[in-house]
Amino acid sequence: MKTLNVAIIGQGRSGRDIHGAYFHTDTERFKVVAVVETMEDRRKRAAEEFQCDTYETYQELFGRSDIDLLVNASFSHQHAAITIDLLNHGFNVLTEKPCARTPDEVQETMDAAEKNKRMFAIFQQSRFAPYFEQVQKVLDSGVLGRIVQISINFNGYARRWDWQCCQDHMGGSLYNTGPHPMDQAIMLLNYPEGNPAVFSKMDRVNTFGDAEDYVKVILTAPDRPLIDVEISSCDAFPLYTYKIQGTRGGLKGNMTNIEWKYFIEADAPEQTLIKTPLKKDDGTPAYCSEQLSWIEDSWNVEDAGTFTNATGKLYDMVYNNLVNGEPLIVTPAQVKQQIYVINECHRQNPLDRYC
Repeated sequence: MKTLNVAIIGQGRSGRDIHGAYFHTDTERFKVVAVVETMEDRRKRAAEEFQCDTYETYQELFGRSDIDLLVNASFSHQHAAITIDLLNHGFNVLTEKPCARTPDEVQETMDAAEKNKRMFAIFQQSRFAPYFEQVQKVLDSGVLGRIVQISINFNGYARRWDWQCCQDHMGGSLYNTGPHPMDQAIMLLNYPEGNPAVFSKMDRVNTFGDAEDYVKVILTAPDRPLIDVEISSCDAFPLYTYKIQGTRGGLKGNMTNIEWKYFIEADAPEQTLIKTPLKKDDGTPAYCSEQLSWIEDSWNVEDAGTFTNATGKLYDMVYNNLVNGEPLIVTPAQVKQQIYVINECHRQNPLDRYC
């Protein structure tokens, strides 16, 4: 099995605690040979943990020809510019989300990858989360009928005071947490023909910075279900991550438990439209009432294993692309649509800056 040499830019919560932690578990396919980090103490720690070379700036990597994959886990507002520079210097790049601030930046990055014949991938690991895969299986089965509305809630109650709550660092719920539910929303909307219509409301609630920490987004497109996405830091009673309404049933669930129920249309009582007032046998007024035979099912997992499982599947995708030439499952074109939605939400809700 071929082992890919990896360099990581950044040793923060993502570069070290997600990507670095994963590489420690998959040493047969990936070997960290270099780490870029501006903070000296983090460079020293990386040298010890990975037994690799360390650099203060990513430009110092430009003279190396032994790097098969470069993971860009820099600050969010640096992702696009650094990724484009790396692609133009001949590196295959997996960049953290958000991959860019605007759709134009995504397109510029895609163009750089095509021009230099290099891989440009985005770390959207929630696409492979076990709970989301289960939701997709239920929807694909068709048992819920025509899907009318899909609600996705990534909610909780929390206060935040780090750099990811500042607009100048591309902070806020949409750029930080948002790429996860937005990627799922784009997949469930399944509208490659163009961008969806977007309605959004954003607010600052518990943040110590100037970026939003409450977001409501409605997505619509022709002949598609309405998608309702909520990302809130002021929901003290979060209920479901997913709630789906269909013509023959529905689904509700979170990251460890999903339930759905549906009825078989052929087994339902036969009804016809009655335009005259309904009445009971005794002549008194009646309501529409019937007994449907519901079929109920569920999916449960004790440990969602979201990061470990989903991260592993995303790195399967990256490895298979670089080694076997298999196409990316998470495509830049899909993420470009996601960034369009996020960008449109910000356009509709301009917030003053004071960080």
